[in-house]
Amino acid sequence: MHKSKVFLFNAHDLPRRSGEMKEYSFDIAIPEPIGLDVIAVEAGEAIHVDMRLESVSQGILVSAQIAAVADGTCMRCLEPLEIDLHHRIQELYRYAPDKKVHTKAQRKAAEVDDLDVDEDFMLEGDDIDLEGPIRDAIVLGLPINPLCQQDCPGLCSGCGVKWSLLEADHEHEVVDPRWKALLDLGPEDPNENLDFKN
Repeated sequence: MHKSKVFLFNAHDLPRRSGEMKEYSFDIAIPEPIGLDVIAVEAGEAIHVDMRLESVSQGILVSAQIAAVADGTCMRCLEPLEIDLHHRIQELYRYAPDKKVHTKAQRKAAEVDDLDVDEDFMLEGDDIDLEGPIRDAIVLGLPINPLCQQDCPGLCSGCGVKWSLLEADHEHEVVDPRWKALLDLGPEDPNENLDFKN
């Protein structure tokens, strides 16, 4: 998957000693929507990030609170809606394995270590790629069937108007489709086919 540079955070100023910590607050203007077909954080919108980085022996522990606004459509009444999103993410970004190993045993140990490391959460030099955790938090936090309100009554199937705008006794005459063809013929003159013979 193509990675966007807007999600890269440079952690150069964090000392690589266990126990060191830095805090940051910033916005990410996303270049493409993140979410589902019916609701998403739209392209150009900002995701606010309050982040803490901690140096640990294996790498950098990232803990962050993210906030964004998702725009979508109510699945019942089709009205536009907004949902405020607030999620917490925490991931360990490992230091890149040391490739400068000389003995056969060291090379074999390094290869085994590489198999145990998820490459999606590896430091790229001093850069931390936040796209995966942020995207996962947003997508998994969105409702599959968004509603403008939990008890949204939806639309009248007869006229397509929102039930909340209609009178309480609003209804449409329901015609059995099996009889509709006969009704379309119109009323008949009861005397039309009478044959009077004397």
